[in-house]
Amino acid sequence: MRPGHLVRRALTSLPNRPVGADGKRAARAVLLDAEFELWSSMEPRDQRHSLQVLSRFDATVPGASRPERAAALLHDVGKQVAGLGTLGRVLATVVGPHGARFRDYHAHERLGAELLLAAGSDEVTIELVQSTGP
Repeated sequence: MRPGHLVRRALTSLPNRPVGADGKRAARAVLLDAEFELWSSMEPRDQRHSLQVLSRFDATVPGASRPERAAALLHDVGKQVAGLGTLGRVLATVVGPHGARFRDYHAHERLGAELLLAAGSDEVTIELVQSTGP
């Protein structure tokens, strides 16, 4: 992963303010009910990031399918399994998958795919989330 991306991501992750009504409506318009529940359980900073990713994805891939757009919103849903805050995520990124929670953080693509499978997501969404890793 590029260092510049990591620095920008860390800086935008510091404030953990809730997503506004417009952002929630945007996510709700794309996601299935169970997917929206998963998205709603994500940290607000991850929700904001996912909305930014969806916006960039929509600009790059106009006319993308609902499952593809859902994957853009849910690509980091597995990070919640590790239960790490901002500092823990930074440390996990720097030191690697040492310890159970850091391993979970580094396996967030697989864990996210498992959550989406249990939620009844489309195969396309699951496959794209599982393949978003480095």
